[in-house]
Amino acid sequence: MANEVILLDFWPSMFGMRTRIALREKGVEFEYREEDLANKSPLLLQMNPVHQKIPVLIHNGKPVCESSIQVEYIDEVWSHKNPILPSDPYKRAQARFWVDFIDKKMYEAQGKVWATTGEEQVAGKKAFIELLKTLESELGDKPFFGGDDFGYVDIGLIGFYTWFHAYDKYGNFSIEAECPKLIAWAKRCLQRESVAKSLPDSEKVTDFIAELRKKFVPE
Repeated sequence: MANEVILLDFWPSMFGMRTRIALREKGVEFEYREEDLANKSPLLLQMNPVHQKIPVLIHNGKPVCESSIQVEYIDEVWSHKNPILPSDPYKRAQARFWVDFIDKKMYEAQGKVWATTGEEQVAGKKAFIELLKTLESELGDKPFFGGDDFGYVDIGLIGFYTWFHAYDKYGNFSIEAECPKLIAWAKRCLQRESVAKSLPDSEKVTDFIAELRKKFVPE
């Protein structure tokens, strides 16, 4: 119990993937508990009574909610290895800005690509591509968003990559053709063990989305 770490999560969650990656970057042993979001566990409801959402990081019985906050918490608690946030205050502020941008824009935009049809999907796809191009422009020619080192913004975005195949399929476009530097960046991220172990197979995610579409997307 001296350093018990539990993660309440749901396997296709791009937000949960952030926390998994951060823990593995730091070499932290943790117990992964898969949640059924249609039948949430009493522990989840107890530990995150405000939002009742995954992921929830439980460290020695104390909950930390919201993935971006969890990543910062992990970086502070296990500060001895693989820093995630930059040490420079300005660079740290910029990293937080871009993760906040991803949090506020990316999830809603990607949903328009696979969960809508007709004119709404066309508009959603256009907005989504513009969003990706904004992120690609921020990446520039750097290996990672923070420069040479894998860090906070990379962790904030890379989970969405496992959904890209589904976006291509249901949006009927190619993200690689639109944003080749972003795809090259994602492949660099996947060379890290922490990322490769934390991201599910994209075909499995696509199958998951296919089932969601049957329930929520009109023919």
